[in-house]
Amino acid sequence: MPIVAVGINHKTAPVAVREKISFNPDNLSSALQEMLDEVSCKEAAILSTCNRTELYLVQNESIDQTQAKIISWLEQHHGVPASSIIPSLYWHSDKQAVNHMMRVACGLDSLVLGEPQILGQMKQAYSQAKAAGSLALVMDRLFQRTFGVAKQVRTETEIGASAVSVAFAAVNLAKHIFASLEKAKVLLVGAGETIELVAKHLYENKVGKITVANRTLSRAEQMASQIGADVITLAQIPEHIADADIVISSTGSTLPIIGKGMVEKALTKRKHRPVFMVDLAVPRDIEEQVADLEDVFLYTVDDLQGIIAKNIENRRKAAVEAESIVSEQSDVFMAWMRGLNTQDTVVSYRNQCLEERDALLEKALLQLKANKNPEAVVAELATKLTNKFMHAPTSAIQSAAQGGELDKIVYLRDIFNIDN
Repeated sequence: MPIVAVGINHKTAPVAVREKISFNPDNLSSALQEMLDEVSCKEAAILSTCNRTELYLVQNESIDQTQAKIISWLEQHHGVPASSIIPSLYWHSDKQAVNHMMRVACGLDSLVLGEPQILGQMKQAYSQAKAAGSLALVMDRLFQRTFGVAKQVRTETEIGASAVSVAFAAVNLAKHIFASLEKAKVLLVGAGETIELVAKHLYENKVGKITVANRTLSRAEQMASQIGADVITLAQIPEHIADADIVISSTGSTLPIIGKGMVEKALTKRKHRPVFMVDLAVPRDIEEQVADLEDVFLYTVDDLQGIIAKNIENRRKAAVEAESIVSEQSDVFMAWMRGLNTQDTVVSYRNQCLEERDALLEKALLQLKANKNPEAVVAELATKLTNKFMHAPTSAIQSAAQGGELDKIVYLRDIFNIDN
């Protein structure tokens, strides 16, 4: 039962190619059923994100047969010529496929090393496949093992401990300055992608209150509705900045929005309670001279980039430990797979032995009912059972000896635990 992982990601293809074979979550169930039928796989799951699309399968056929069927199905399902996607596809089978899935879940194959979002996306892929009925013993066990490995990596390494985006770094810095963010009031200036990420991180850290200031209120309201924030215009900032313990700004303005005089007035109203300010904009949104004020801790995007560079290096070091864990756990899973593959043989051998025992036992019981000597009956039963169970291994050893197959003899001695 080969395990196969096939996919396309940010390393192998631009977004113009990746979007051709992405899957709509609403149609994923039907796509999984198609895979089971068209690709003739026993089990299947699909992971589809903005940076990657991957198919995970358990097959009865060889990897060559599987490749041909998958390419044909992708071509048919997405209506794209195979020639446009084949160069970007990567293929893994068996241990390499297991290792790849675990690396993906741990963020070791992500655009941002160690990012945690991919684990949630993989869990979603598992849930969708489970709901679609496309998972069975092997893939279910593999997903569960993969989630366990990702948790182990997060617990035992520093892969996710360091901020590697300006949004995450800004919030992480605020957490170090404030004992708790739950009582902190935050003013976010701008409503672009960076501020949206900042807002998300703040919301996840249960910050006390968020106010979003933006030139266009409709855009700010759209973002604010997702996090329960208040909305004001840029012109209203002077009226509200005194309430803010944290100010984070990122707009496209060519001139500073927050000046030294505005902050001085705010500090007076705050009775000089400290303010943490982060300017993520280029050109700057906050005047440089604001850093000269007492009770203001101002960081620019360059300050954060220095922190990020150091943190990326820390993640790279942690990734070495993570790779070791993944490799070890891949071996553990493959050992389980090998045991699964021999399970039928073990069951068949056990059933054969039980049938031979029952036949001889039935004969012995008939002899006892006929008043034959019990000791003689038991002795005969023991002898016949011994001869039955010795016949196959004895024949195998003799055959190996006659053929000069010394390695097989050593193997048989090991199986039957024969003392040297």
